[in-house]
Amino acid sequence: MYSRKSIQWKALIISIIISMGTGFLAGLFTRDGIALYRTLNQPPFAPPGWTFPVVWPILYALMGISAYLVFVSDSKYRKPALILYAVQLLINFFWPFLFFRLQAFFWSVIWISCLWFVIEAMIFLFFACRKSAGFLQIPYFLWGSLAGYLTLGVWLLNR
Repeated sequence: MYSRKSIQWKALIISIIISMGTGFLAGLFTRDGIALYRTLNQPPFAPPGWTFPVVWPILYALMGISAYLVFVSDSKYRKPALILYAVQLLINFFWPFLFFRLQAFFWSVIWISCLWFVIEAMIFLFFACRKSAGFLQIPYFLWGSLAGYLTLGVWLLNR
């Protein structure tokens, strides 16, 4: 357990800003996405559009905290874990462009499938660095799984 003095506040804040900034920029560039989402045929169990701007900031904050925990660890897996983290942030960043801007639903399915595997590998490395960092990524993995299901459903129902 960290004491208040042992937290590297600057690193933690930077980590959260990087994560949330990635999501904010993707959302900014694809802000008309909710309007498009409402016009598409949805698969069963699709959440309402308002859930996405609520859930994603929470997930990005958890990602930032988790990455910070890996960053301050002394694990030999720290560097590859953080590289995979950066890769998944980039893949995550470009998915809304494919889906909302280009409406390339088939390619969005392929893209999010790649993201899902990268998230899984990242979580494995995060657990190797620090168990709490791995656990903090589980909501992201679950939401990413739902996003994959929705992406596949949208592609199948809107061809």
